[in-house]
Amino acid sequence: MKTVTGLFDNYSDASAAVSALEARGVPSDDISIVSNNVDNRHKHEDNDNGAAEGAGTGAGIGAVVGGAGGLLTGLGIMAIPGVGPVVAAGWLAATAAGAIAGAVAGGAAGGLIGALTDSGVSEDEAHVYAEGVRRGGTLVTARVDDGMETEAEMILKQSNRVDPMARRQAYSEQGWTKFDHSADPYGPAEVEQERDRYRVRTL
Repeated sequence: MKTVTGLFDNYSDASAAVSALEARGVPSDDISIVSNNVDNRHKHEDNDNGAAEGAGTGAGIGAVVGGAGGLLTGLGIMAIPGVGPVVAAGWLAATAAGAIAGAVAGGAAGGLIGALTDSGVSEDEAHVYAEGVRRGGTLVTARVDDGMETEAEMILKQSNRVDPMARRQAYSEQGWTKFDHSADPYGPAEVEQERDRYRVRTL
């Protein structure tokens, strides 16, 4: 099995990539999505206060409303230190949630980074991906058979996947070096500003 990963600035592009992977026969169980939810785009199934409380603990994944089918019907809300509230589904999200829930204070840095590197993503790219989610992005990760790797990569690319090397360079120009789990999460205004920055670059 190979792991393919894509960071997306827009949730709609990421969800299209998930749907395309499922349409090509990649099982939902082998796909994960983790999306910044600081703007509360995805509402909690019970109530907004419950979502905030669940996100604050960083333990477990509470159900949210949304999704058209497949993996996207199983979205849940959780919090990642340094990122804040996210909606997530799939094996990577479950691995990260378990690491966060079981971590001692200050030891949860490995949650998302560790889940990514354990699945075969390089540590350098894992830091870019985690920072991308912190800044409002959405991460899609899929485990595919070796023979499907090229096609899965093409699906992610055609869905407007971010170039991780170019994004690392853009972050570095702002003084960034690596994802910091102890940093304050971005607020809604900061996330929107970050999204606008890359909308301009891609026009």
